[in-house]
Amino acid sequence: MSRMGMKPGPVGVAVLAVLAAMSTIQFGAALAKGLFPVVGAQGATALRLAFAALILLAVWRPWRTKLTGRALRIVMVYGAALGVMNLTFYLALERIPLGIAVAIEFTGPLAVAVLSTRRVLDFVWALLAVAGILLILPLTEASQALDPVGVVWALAAGTCWALYILFGQRAGAAVHGGTATSLGMVTAALLVFPFGVAHAGRGMLNVSLLPMALGVAVLSSALPYSLEMIALKALPTRTFGILMSLEPALAALSGRVFLREQLTVVQWVAIGCVILASAGSAASSRQGVVPPEAAP
Repeated sequence: MSRMGMKPGPVGVAVLAVLAAMSTIQFGAALAKGLFPVVGAQGATALRLAFAALILLAVWRPWRTKLTGRALRIVMVYGAALGVMNLTFYLALERIPLGIAVAIEFTGPLAVAVLSTRRVLDFVWALLAVAGILLILPLTEASQALDPVGVVWALAAGTCWALYILFGQRAGAAVHGGTATSLGMVTAALLVFPFGVAHAGRGMLNVSLLPMALGVAVLSSALPYSLEMIALKALPTRTFGILMSLEPALAALSGRVFLREQLTVVQWVAIGCVILASAGSAASSRQGVVPPEAAP
């Protein structure tokens, strides 16, 4: 069979799933900013997770799956990490630009990638990703203009992102990926919704917000997290973490296209660094994929 007729293997499908997930997440994040003036970051997060949970429940119908107590606990921890990650990221996005928020948040998955590496080549890709992130971050005088509270929220989101990667892989290994994603999203929604109600009150019932909230839910939660669960079952933790280094680059591009944020030459160089790191990581993963059950 010719190369043109060959179908992508499990790793190739996983890589494509990650790229698609990141693209939709950044478009959804830009769209979510339109909700902030009415319901705040808390309300926007609550609406996003609530709609995403309803969609995933309808699609996957997790009640058909019998779960052990251990599997349920893993899924709930995964969902808690997912909920807090979304809430803290939106709180950061409310105060600092999209590209910067994502770049700071990426300290979480980058830490997972570096700490779980066993080969020199993996460490090289991680260092290249670090270089790209450092170039994206405004470490000159411009960094002093960043809201420190927003930076703290972004760092908290990064910590939860690392937990999401680790527990998401375990949840995907313990139960069917769709079941884990849907029940995790329900857990996240139940955890965050009280914060949205406390902040926005009756604003959460504004019918005019529903189409935008539904769009954010599909683009930022339901679709990408399902795609990422597919990827987590085929890629080792370190590879998934480095591959996610494209996130700050896509965020910067989304900021330019949808929020009119201007990119400097240095930021374009940074994008090249993280793309190269991600491509190198994907190439390395084809040499030997660690099953999710064996990942650290």
